Parts: sequence; structure tokens; C-alpha cells
Amino acid sequence: MLRNILLVAAGGAVGSVARYLLSKAVQGAAASAFPWGTMTVNIAGCLLIGFIGGLPIGGGGGQWDGLKLALTVGFCGGFTTFSTFANESLTLAKGGDALLPALYIGVSVAVGILAAAAGTQLAKALAG
Repeated sequence: MLRNILLVAAGGAVGSVARYLLSKAVQGAAASAFPWGTMTVNIAGCLLIGFIGGLPIGGGGGQWDGLKLALTVGFCGGFTTFSTFANESLTLAKGGDALLPALYIGVSVAVGILAAAAGTQLAKALAG
């Protein structure tokens, strides 16, 4: 149990730093009030968790279970952020434009689900 907690904590720490760096880089490049950074991070996280989930590793109680736990619950959990997504959606809605928050929510959810499915298919294709 302690091993799993440490794996999740380590993965979460790395994922959180990766989220911060990628989000800042994307948002800075976009130079826009639209939350491109968070949307990019969340979609990339969906692709990654779909990919990891699609790999034929783990589930047997071996070393791969720990790696999968560190990458999914830890890294992806620290990397993606639903609370920031919700707050940015609310901020966009307060701006008075109904289309912009609807676009952000719709694209984030739809493309996130498609990215998770694409990641799963990519993992299966690479695993042969």
C-alpha cells in the first residue's frame, strides 16, 4: 500500500510540473484570453491515459501494475485538471459571450473523449 501511495505521489508531482510548463508555453504562444493551455493539457492527458490504458500491461499483480498506477492515477491525475477547466468555463461565461464558454466546454469534452479513444487504439496498434 505504501509503495502504491509513493508511486502515485511521484507520478502526480511530475504530472503537475508538466501541466504547469506545457500550459504556460501554450498559453504564452497563443496570447489569447481563451484558455488554450488548459484545453491542450487536458486533451493531451486524455490521449495519454487512453494510450496507457490500451497497453497490454498490468493487471497481473506484477511490476507493470505499479508503473501503470504511477502513470494513470499519478501522472495523468496531476497533469490534467478538471477544477481549472470548470473555473475557466465559469470565467468565460461571466464575460457575457455564451458561445465562447460553450465552445470551450464542448470541444474539451468531445475532443478529450476522442483523444482517449485514439490513445487506446494507438496503444493496441503498437502492441501488435
